[in-house]
Amino acid sequence: MDNSTSQVRSLQDQMVGLLPRLRRFARSLAKDPDAADDLVQSACERALNRLEQVRAGTRFDSWLYRIIYTQWIDRLRRVRSRTAHLRILAMETRAAAQAAGSAARIQNRMDLQKALSALPEEHRAAIILVCVEGYSYAEAAGVLSLPPGTIASRVARGRAMLAGMLSDEKPALVALTAHRRREGEK
Repeated sequence: MDNSTSQVRSLQDQMVGLLPRLRRFARSLAKDPDAADDLVQSACERALNRLEQVRAGTRFDSWLYRIIYTQWIDRLRRVRSRTAHLRILAMETRAAAQAAGSAARIQNRMDLQKALSALPEEHRAAIILVCVEGYSYAEAAGVLSLPPGTIASRVARGRAMLAGMLSDEKPALVALTAHRRREGEK
């Protein structure tokens, strides 16, 4: 097996290891498990067909996130359906109700999911990459092809919007958001 073949195999193995994170990111964008799976599948197909474009020193996970985000934007431009939002919310509510755990934890998660879903997509993508996936502002900026300052302001505005949506009903979630903000800035 030559060096090129072993490099391709290594990237394929990395992709398999990244699937849970890719799916989580896609689900945060699509808000529908089936659409998220389709998004990840098409992004993986695209990546596998373009593995030769991966340059040495490039973060492979960032490259895959960028493919997912670009495909998501392309899908949004092709199809905008407001009725799907209600169907997705109902599915998430049913799935959360069936999940194990305390009723309060389920309710908090549902409130946070609703609040994240209510964010504009550019704020939601920045929040997910920085606060959930643990990317630095510079890394998230690379994934979304934006300046780091734009990411910082989108994250700050997104956090402020989340805090406003959650503060009246769920002070614990606001504290969690603030805690993740402090961790994300480290």
